[in-house]
Amino acid sequence: MALLLLFVLVLTLSAAVSADEDAFIGVNIGTDLSDMPHPTQVVALLKTQQIRHIRLYNADRGMLLALANTGIRVTISVPNEQLLGIGQSNSTAANWVSQNVVAHYPATNITTICVGSEVLTSLPNVAPVLVNALKYIHSALVASNLDRQIKVSTPLASSIILDSFPPSQAFFNRSWNPVLVPMLKFLQSTDSYFMLNIYPYFDYMQSNGVIPLDYALFKPLAPNKEAVDANTLLHYSNVFDAMVDAAYFAMADLNITNIPVLVTESGWPSKGDSNEPDASLDNANTYNSNLIRHVLSKTGTPKHPGIAVSTYIYELYNEDMKPGPLSEKNWGLFDSNGVPVYILHLTGSGSVLANDTANQTYCTAKDGSDSRMLQAALDWACGPGKVDCSPLLQGQACYEPDTVFAHATYAFNTYYHQMGKTPESCDFKGVATITTTNPSHGSCIFPGSDRNGSLLNSTIPAMDSKSSGFPVYGSAFYTVNTLIIGVLGWIAVLL
Repeated sequence: MALLLLFVLVLTLSAAVSADEDAFIGVNIGTDLSDMPHPTQVVALLKTQQIRHIRLYNADRGMLLALANTGIRVTISVPNEQLLGIGQSNSTAANWVSQNVVAHYPATNITTICVGSEVLTSLPNVAPVLVNALKYIHSALVASNLDRQIKVSTPLASSIILDSFPPSQAFFNRSWNPVLVPMLKFLQSTDSYFMLNIYPYFDYMQSNGVIPLDYALFKPLAPNKEAVDANTLLHYSNVFDAMVDAAYFAMADLNITNIPVLVTESGWPSKGDSNEPDASLDNANTYNSNLIRHVLSKTGTPKHPGIAVSTYIYELYNEDMKPGPLSEKNWGLFDSNGVPVYILHLTGSGSVLANDTANQTYCTAKDGSDSRMLQAALDWACGPGKVDCSPLLQGQACYEPDTVFAHATYAFNTYYHQMGKTPESCDFKGVATITTTNPSHGSCIFPGSDRNGSLLNSTIPAMDSKSSGFPVYGSAFYTVNTLIIGVLGWIAVLL
């Protein structure tokens, strides 16, 4: 009888939770960088990547202005340090909404407000005012006739869910019920989301080998390797789905069955300390690529098949100023220059972040390289490297911009493609780097270019702004003396 009732509960939950919009992948944008890009640079990267959903950890005016008229759907946040004041004063909340929402909407497409972040676990002394803060912010939206356009919620750490496997046995830490019960009722009454941060990396690290790495990374598992919830007989092939379903069951334990889960943070670090061997480029690429595919495929979870679980990847940039272990600084998809930390492999995933970028890579001159090193490498590529550099002649398609950086990029990329795009063919003694930016411009079409203009999972084009000012070719192309000097110079560099 108990098992039958549990199956009935599962069916009830599946019927109650529905997706009002298509599943989406968003990206969190943290700012703990020593060289934080200008808001216009951030927005340029978002556009290039076709990232249409972002989450800010504040309501930075510069970012909100830069995002105006882009159509990008923006989640802004009340920082934890402002939560106490807002939770104690309706007028303070109204002022916050006036300055950070009304002043920018609708030009900036603000869709959601996160009131604090992981408040119950990171700032428990403020937890008693959390629900008031949610209500006050929402009331201010109502007063501005924006409550139907903008949702209000608060991201929670998955650690508040106890006994999370099997998911059917999950429940919230009951010490937080005085906050969680009214919070869930507020989310229910305002048709908002239950926001949850899910980090399979930490679950894997803390499991002492109980959780297999493949299970954490979304890697395909044989049916006999999947985890089975003995109560529901549902099969789980990854940690992510199990945690989402645990959240649904935990809410059901409090008699709440119709609030959709929105994952506000999930990701995997690409580098760690010596005691974090699984924080690696390969694992980060595998996790985020599989996560994106999983979310956009709309497969849902075992308990809610076909129901969207939209997710924000943590995070856009590596944050080198983050305290803690090395892994804390290396969750980003890009470095501060907009260069991909790794190239996502996303065949068939749609347009966000990549579109099978595995075959759309280019070789470009590295920003900040010494102009003499670039010149020597350029001379070698156009000489012994057997690159056809005639498009760089004055009057030809790739002559402009007439800089060593621009001309070297053309020569490096051509050589890279001639050599079958092997990683070692894009080094040139450290002055070249592989990227997914399409460096083509105007009528200058680089080898390997997607003629349809796809610039996905790519760096911000910086051809003009990063030029060194070192003239390369004038009206004459290559003299014998130039070739000999160039070859000797490159040999000297190699030695």
